[in-house]
Amino acid sequence: MPEPLSVAVMASGSGTNLQAILDRFTGRDSARVEVTRVIGSRPGIGALDRAARHGVQPSVLPDVGDAESWLGSELAASEADLVVLAGWLKLVPAAIVRAYRGRMINIHPALLPAFGGPGMYGHRVHEAVVRSGARISGATVHFVDEIYDHGEIIAQWPVPVLEDDDAERLAGRVLDVEHRLLPAVVGAFAEGAFRLDAGHVRWTRPWFPGEAFEMNGTYFTQ
Repeated sequence: MPEPLSVAVMASGSGTNLQAILDRFTGRDSARVEVTRVIGSRPGIGALDRAARHGVQPSVLPDVGDAESWLGSELAASEADLVVLAGWLKLVPAAIVRAYRGRMINIHPALLPAFGGPGMYGHRVHEAVVRSGARISGATVHFVDEIYDHGEIIAQWPVPVLEDDDAERLAGRVLDVEHRLLPAVVGAFAEGAFRLDAGHVRWTRPWFPGEAFEMNGTYFTQ
């Protein structure tokens, strides 16, 4: 049996996307993916409690000292094959991004490149979507580079914006999609289904095999 993919998760909040990964890769699927470290951006957040309950070593980014050196040491100690930013609100130091280029991913609660960038996180994103009049939002998983929400897009999942939506209602539907999309991308990475190649994401198989999309009574099959 090959060794499972070792994953380090970085989070700044309650950790529901972390929980989705932990729930997906238990039992039979635990042979494919193992979360080996959870790093919180501050103490007292829910993600750290979730990690402890699942027997995963949690650690907290110190508020003083050299954050870049500390983070580099933590990730090295975790022996992570993949680093997942699951609600991480800080800009990852450029040296860390370079060290994990093609092995660090982030999930964003909108369809990038729209509604991304500095300050665009959490309900701020959904408020901006609703205010804009956009009819479709969704979730994006992308590789991390040195700019907020800028790296190469791996996968997206659309979510309709309904006529009576406010930010809270839209956020709930997008979060449901995040909880399905992020574990699916982690699993696909573990299977070697995609990679970063010369600045492009290359899939070795269709992301939605055999999927049919209906529009005005007409079906389009990939």
